[in-house]
Amino acid sequence: MRILLANFTKMVGDSGGLAKVNVAFANEMVRRGHTVTTVYSDDLEGDFFYPLDERVTAYNLRHFRGQTHLFPISYKIRREILRAFSERKGRAVNLVFVEKYLLPYVRTILDEAQPDVIVSFQPASSKVLLSNLQTRVPVITMSHGDPEDYFHTYPTEELPSLSLSSVCQVLLPIYEEHLRTHLLDIRIEVIGNVVPQYEQQANLAQNKETYKILFVGRLVRSHKRPHLLIEAFIKIAAEFPNWILELWGAEDNRRYQKELKKKIAAAGLAERIHLCGTTSDIPRVLQSSDLCVAPSASEGFSLAHTEAMSMGLPLIGYRSCVSLSALIRDGENGLLTEDGVESLAEKMAILMRDRDLRARMGQAARDSMRAYAPEIIWARWEQLMREVADSRTDI
Repeated sequence: MRILLANFTKMVGDSGGLAKVNVAFANEMVRRGHTVTTVYSDDLEGDFFYPLDERVTAYNLRHFRGQTHLFPISYKIRREILRAFSERKGRAVNLVFVEKYLLPYVRTILDEAQPDVIVSFQPASSKVLLSNLQTRVPVITMSHGDPEDYFHTYPTEELPSLSLSSVCQVLLPIYEEHLRTHLLDIRIEVIGNVVPQYEQQANLAQNKETYKILFVGRLVRSHKRPHLLIEAFIKIAAEFPNWILELWGAEDNRRYQKELKKKIAAAGLAERIHLCGTTSDIPRVLQSSDLCVAPSASEGFSLAHTEAMSMGLPLIGYRSCVSLSALIRDGENGLLTEDGVESLAEKMAILMRDRDLRARMGQAARDSMRAYAPEIIWARWEQLMREVADSRTDI
């Protein structure tokens, strides 16, 4: 098959989950013998954070064959002003930019690549392909979070692309329910993200001098909320003097980073709470940990947390986070907690006190991730794309 991956967002040096999925998808499909083209939209030029197979053809729409169209400062200002009043209107500025400057390049790529199927990474990309360019190539629209958000924060112009798509893919069964309440007559397929199946496993039964709580994710106040974990650890740190907390992830905002450091210093825990930055060796970090905590307000299908579970770490998360409450079987492979610092600290203490319980839950976490083994997920994607491509009617 000739496969086009349409991900009209940044990719250069990006260590986020969307970029990781994009590269993994492209690499796997070209490894399976398909012809793969990936299209992205980034002001920056340069290499991806995750290595892309040299057999994959990649196009940056903002730097296309000698033509450069950076996202204008005036658009950025307009977007932020509108976003202060409406997230939906703020997002729509991105569409205006694509439609004004980048549509001809997308058309050229379609004409040259002649894809049998397109996998679109967001409704905005699907809107360009299906509504603006009216491609007859079947489009599978991916969802990387809760599709309920589409109907509250995404531009209304993007929503028809969901019904025009051959298939809408979601990550979890609960997301299918959410999407189905809005769109009754579309085809929805549930395919989770690929989770590595590590040969090694965290040894939680071992008696150690120092035990480690792990946070993995970008240091974002409103989304990942690492400050809640730091505050929870501070509350119980005196009871557990042989425990440390490591936070791994890219800095998102310098002011927020300074606030975290100030909070740690004020508690006198600079030697036990570490802001570690990013790493390209996540298995090593996971294997040396004893417990993973995810204080996120929302997640799509968190690669960082499912990888931790696959390594054999029990996971603690908030019940109000839809995806975490779907992945964590409370009391079996991890613990769910109500919102707040106090309740989070209480659940952490339960596992920190009981090494045998951590080991049992860690094994259950590892077992629960087998359903997302690469060979299972990629085979499902390949089968779906073949089916959609074979059903094409304009040939």
